[in-house]
Amino acid sequence: MPQTSVKPHRPSLSRILLASAQNVKAVQEGQSLTESLAATPAELRAATQAVSFHVMRRLGLASEIKQILVPRTPSDALLDALLKVSLALLDTAMHVAENPNLDTMGRGLPVYAPHTVVDQAVNAVAGQRRLQKFKGLVNATLRRFTRERPSILTQAWQNPEAQWNYPVWWIERVRQAYPDHWQQLLQAGDFPGPLTLRVNRRQASIEDVERALQEMGMGSRRIGRSGLVLSQPKPVNDIPGFKEGWWSVQDASAQRAAELLEPLDGERVLDACAAPGGKSAHLLELANIELLALDNDSTRLQRIGQNFERLRLPMAPDSLKCADASSIETWWDGRPFDAVLADVPCTASGVVRRHPDIRWLRREVDIARTAALQGRIIDALWATVRPGGRMLYATCSIFPEEGEDQARAFGSRHPDAKRQPAPGQILPLLDDDSGSAFDGFFYALFVKQA
Repeated sequence: MPQTSVKPHRPSLSRILLASAQNVKAVQEGQSLTESLAATPAELRAATQAVSFHVMRRLGLASEIKQILVPRTPSDALLDALLKVSLALLDTAMHVAENPNLDTMGRGLPVYAPHTVVDQAVNAVAGQRRLQKFKGLVNATLRRFTRERPSILTQAWQNPEAQWNYPVWWIERVRQAYPDHWQQLLQAGDFPGPLTLRVNRRQASIEDVERALQEMGMGSRRIGRSGLVLSQPKPVNDIPGFKEGWWSVQDASAQRAAELLEPLDGERVLDACAAPGGKSAHLLELANIELLALDNDSTRLQRIGQNFERLRLPMAPDSLKCADASSIETWWDGRPFDAVLADVPCTASGVVRRHPDIRWLRREVDIARTAALQGRIIDALWATVRPGGRMLYATCSIFPEEGEDQARAFGSRHPDAKRQPAPGQILPLLDDDSGSAFDGFFYALFVKQA
């Protein structure tokens, strides 16, 4: 008998909408989208992530549209979130229908027909006992938006949060820091970042990886010394060389860290806030060093070791340590380091395109808090650097308080810290292809004078 292929079951949009609403609700309650998505059923996760990411990038507009159409906030937080998810998706569906040549893949836009979004949103509430009584409200709200969309959008855009899809304080901070291109910076955060590989020189050459990608029909372009930007993102297990340790996923901006620190054979090197370990691995790929990788999260520290094993990197038994980098008395043995990487905790405002929930999770007071923590960490770490040694300060932030302001303040506190050439602030600005190869990052390099 001829064999028939069985197509994988695709979950209904109504289930995806409901799962996405659960994620939006979680973010609005202070939970990260990464944590919330981990609790999403496996068969729904990929589609739910795509929708949830999109809604995070349109949440300001969706919230304002919902407020116009449903002035009284629903008592059920899940219903409130479902309305926002449905309105965000419906607005995009209508926009795509009006612009058939739009690059939906490059912009990470989930594409559904407008009538499908309306019908499936109604089905989503109808299938939930606690939400069934709101079926009429959801149906009427979404259908009214399809009829009156132009006038509703005009009204909604009067609110800066709806126009830019960031909290007002974030918009003002960016405007003040970058008056010449604040708009482009905000817009860049709404485009998904590309998938960039960092080739592991110990296991493969960049030419080896390029050939393997070409044989699989995957386009790429070089960036930096060891980077390849894929034309289209793919699951890591579908990209040749993953299990063999030929490469790691790492943004082009983050790849600068190890290159700027320039480890040399035989040096003692500290990665002070190491998780998830990409920069530690890069340091080991570049030179035969004595590495100490610190992090205060034991679970994340274990993943660093797993990544080292996949990349087949030399790892001493005591190269990983769980400790607070700022409390050097708890982990430092007194032997100075030749080089220290201080990739310190920050608001992560430079990677908002990859983590769009960050803009809604952060509060303005967080900037001062993280800046104070950063200062404590780098002041403590400076004591571990040998005379003539170097420390690289790094953050994935675009806020000056966590970048240039912090670097200048450190230099004023430590007269023996001589600043060296480094990129300073890297901005994730859109290029001609409506995308950016770089996350937002800041680098400042210091050498300790005798």
